[in-house]
Amino acid sequence: MAKDDINAFMGAGTFFTGKLSFQGAVRIDGEFVGEIESDGILMLGKDSKIEGTVNVGEMNLSGSFTGDVFAKRNVTIHRDGVLKGKVQCPSLVVEDGGILDGTIQMLKKEPEVQ
Repeated sequence: MAKDDINAFMGAGTFFTGKLSFQGAVRIDGEFVGEIESDGILMLGKDSKIEGTVNVGEMNLSGSFTGDVFAKRNVTIHRDGVLKGKVQCPSLVVEDGGILDGTIQMLKKEPEVQ
């Protein structure tokens, strides 16, 4: 995915509380507390600190996430990523150095948001 394919960007040093819905791809490098919902791709950069519930098509994590993740396609935790919470997805990749502290449910169908 090229940088031009990103629909929105929340840079380092920014803070947002609430609900985010989007199409396409969004990158967050700041702090976010709340709910994120999309069929698209959520990219969380190495400086990101996210807390809440995420229901997306794909999630790529290089920062810190605490909460519940429901992904329709896949979740990737990169080497700098830390995920604490519940993950439901059909495909999960944790790179060497990435941390997953929580529960995992891998489903072949779309996850059921609770």
